[in-house]
Amino acid sequence: MVPGPVILDLEGLSITEVECERLLNPYVGGVILFSRNIADYDAVVNLVAEIKAVRSDLLVCVDQEGGRVQRCKEGFTRLPPMQVFDQLYAGRPEIALRKARDTGWLLAAEILAAGMDFSFAPVLDIDDDFCSVIGDRSFSSDADAVTAISGAFIQGMHDAGMAVTGKHFPGHGGVLGDSHLELPVDTRTLDDLETKDLKPFNQLLPQLDALMPAHIVFPEVDDKNPVGFSSVWLQGFLRDKKQYNGVLFSDDLSMEGAAGAGSYAERAQAALSAGCDVVLVCNNPLGADEVLAYLARVSAPTTSARLPKMAPSKPSMSREILESTARWQQTSAWLKEQL
Repeated sequence: MVPGPVILDLEGLSITEVECERLLNPYVGGVILFSRNIADYDAVVNLVAEIKAVRSDLLVCVDQEGGRVQRCKEGFTRLPPMQVFDQLYAGRPEIALRKARDTGWLLAAEILAAGMDFSFAPVLDIDDDFCSVIGDRSFSSDADAVTAISGAFIQGMHDAGMAVTGKHFPGHGGVLGDSHLELPVDTRTLDDLETKDLKPFNQLLPQLDALMPAHIVFPEVDDKNPVGFSSVWLQGFLRDKKQYNGVLFSDDLSMEGAAGAGSYAERAQAALSAGCDVVLVCNNPLGADEVLAYLARVSAPTTSARLPKMAPSKPSMSREILESTARWQQTSAWLKEQL
């Protein structure tokens, strides 16, 4: 089978019979893991193997950024918030970029060694502590610093063979609200965004295998739809103007920022019609079933042509070999000092 356009999640540490049947649905393309699925290192390795035994083409992903957003902990290097690089970059930029590249490599190599395929990283939002949900997940409050540091981080992820996802396009750092809990509105113009928030996305676009749009409305660009449901943003700006051909993931359709589009089926329809290649439906199995039933009912394509781009580009190292390398040992030791 070829991966379909839906990524969904699991309830626990192993696959239930109902979930196994769901994973066999041709519209499913992957599984995203959360902390509840990862008791320890062996548990996640076993769960990934279990998923791949159901369907070898399914891609397994996770949110592994560092700081507040690190799903894989036991048996993995604890990562500081990405803003740890900002002060170092201000004083010693060459060292900061080298450390950022090594950290991106380590993050990706550890995830790949456990059998997973990719992490939704890095965060390209520009912030320090303004936005409640971004803050120190961002590399910096300065656009040029974000571009430089995240660019090095992306190089490191690619060194390990992992595809990268820039989020949250075109920038979540300019609003106070958390799109998990509400639909934020950013009143800036496109020109305003081009001079700040869009800088990292625009400059790094050739290196970004995928993008994840934000559940935010920018009324000066599209006054009707949040970015993930906006053909103005996804088709007009990204595909047509920027000629971007990477994967476009919706952010989680269960978030409150997506609720205005209607039912789960209507949210999926809005995202896919606007230009998303893949929709994420998390923490709501009934919502996932609704989306899968809708896709079957309208005879939507059962494959996502771009999603296979997220598969690893090179064989992964085993955990034992990885931890024996000087690069891992030195980077892991430095990261522990930053906590």
